[in-house]
Amino acid sequence: MRWNINSKPNPSEVRHLMDVLHVDELIAQLLVQRGITTYEEAKGFFRPTLNDLHNPYLMKDMEQAVVRIEQAVNNRENILVFGDYDVDGTTAVSLMASYLRSYYPNVATYIPDRYTEGYGVSFQGIDFAEDNGMTLIIALDCGIKSIDHVNYAKAKGIDFIICDHHRPGDSIPDAIAVLDPKREDCSYPYDELCGCGVGFKLIQALAERRGQTVFDLVPYLDLVATAIAADIVPITGENRILAKFGLEVINSSPRPGLKALLSHAKKSVFTITEVVFTIAPRINAAGRIKHGNAAVELLTSLNLEQAIEFANAIEQHNKDRRELDKAITEEALRQIQDLNETERYTTVVYYEEWHKGVIGIVASRLIATYYRPTVVFTKSGDQLAASARSINDFDLYEAIEACSEHLIQFGGHKHAAGMTLLEENYPAFKAAFEAFVKRSIDPNLLVPEILIDAEINLTDVSPKLIRLLKQFEPFGPGNMTPIFLAKDLIDTGYGKCIGNDEAHLKLSVKQGQSEIFGVIGFGLREKLSLTQNRQKFDAVFCLEENEFKGTVSLQLRLKDLR
Repeated sequence: MRWNINSKPNPSEVRHLMDVLHVDELIAQLLVQRGITTYEEAKGFFRPTLNDLHNPYLMKDMEQAVVRIEQAVNNRENILVFGDYDVDGTTAVSLMASYLRSYYPNVATYIPDRYTEGYGVSFQGIDFAEDNGMTLIIALDCGIKSIDHVNYAKAKGIDFIICDHHRPGDSIPDAIAVLDPKREDCSYPYDELCGCGVGFKLIQALAERRGQTVFDLVPYLDLVATAIAADIVPITGENRILAKFGLEVINSSPRPGLKALLSHAKKSVFTITEVVFTIAPRINAAGRIKHGNAAVELLTSLNLEQAIEFANAIEQHNKDRRELDKAITEEALRQIQDLNETERYTTVVYYEEWHKGVIGIVASRLIATYYRPTVVFTKSGDQLAASARSINDFDLYEAIEACSEHLIQFGGHKHAAGMTLLEENYPAFKAAFEAFVKRSIDPNLLVPEILIDAEINLTDVSPKLIRLLKQFEPFGPGNMTPIFLAKDLIDTGYGKCIGNDEAHLKLSVKQGQSEIFGVIGFGLREKLSLTQNRQKFDAVFCLEENEFKGTVSLQLRLKDLR
């Protein structure tokens, strides 16, 4: 594990924030490290409002999209809302369908089958639209590369509106409107929206024409926050605003489907992290084990009793998914060992009977063991399908694009991607991917990094500091939980391993004359020996409140120690 301390920011900018905000040096330093250097920027960071959201009509093709939907409503056309089977796609479909149905009934939804149709817009979905008299398809979280599909639909008299956030190819589909802030010819001020976020901008534009304001759309933000968390997009700019207010909805008045899901999560307050690890896997499980339609049925349900039934079924899917991904991960790790591939720059594994629905999770788990760009393949019909995951600061999409001559199709972004290829091309892709990564990656990136915001003394830790740090929430990519370094700590003699298999480290530490702080280090039992016999050690941690039997105390959540 590499420890890297963030470079100290410009002292004059730090002093300026200390003066205008009346905060101490540590808080000012953390703000400047996040690119916040003025009073107005700090105000927007600490007190974001929905009024700070950008005008949706700044997005290219927004006017055309709104006009076409209004035309469909006025002409009583049948509209099909189409989206991918992952969390971003199913929440986006649920968002768009829920909003349109609030004033127009002729709206159906379609999630492609992961196994028979694969990722993105499908010809089967277009045929479904034709068979059911639908003349407008709104595609969410997919479609930016669906040139042939859009032309196929056009020949059948079916129009397309695309709401996507993935990188476009060389050409843009010939749709009525293509909303994607990553288009080179789109000047929208923020290009890190997820697919559901782009869908939200479309309903924001529709609402404006109907005399509504963004405040009328707050009930839909639970879906947007869920998608932002699950898709691991930066918690900056508009995403941070949408996530903040969406979390408030999740924690106060979530829609029946989410409320039913939350009852299985055994949490009282949900942060972005809790959404990532408790809500998102359950929504994903529907598309991975059964069908993404189950997630849309749950998230669009208006009846709590019905939603509870859906949620109970999804909970079982999630249990099945956990068993599957654990078994497949063990098989993949054995394959890496058997092929003597532990020292490569990449992980690329394949077995024809692995469940397609969990290979993305398996890829993430393999990175936890072998920290390097990872691709997991399985058989899908007469092709191989894969999910890929990256490591910090390495552009996975660029690496896959460099090997695209071996692929049938691919899509995704810097951190995650999917692809298909012919089985006979698997060895060539595996070799090309390894070669590209080997020659292009900085070897330092292959060692996990902890980026430390600041070194502090434990005497600096106080309830006031915790209160100020809580105002930095919601945390996530681009606004990570502040991580601190403290040196020369001593365990006061209570160090032990706890939990299942005694996998976690629990300490009580002090530094010099500081008070004693509780420490929890998940998965760090091997570090216990470094803390014994009152030997001094350095620790990297974040600060949190720990509630136990009604008592709240400050706690250090350990990342690493040496």
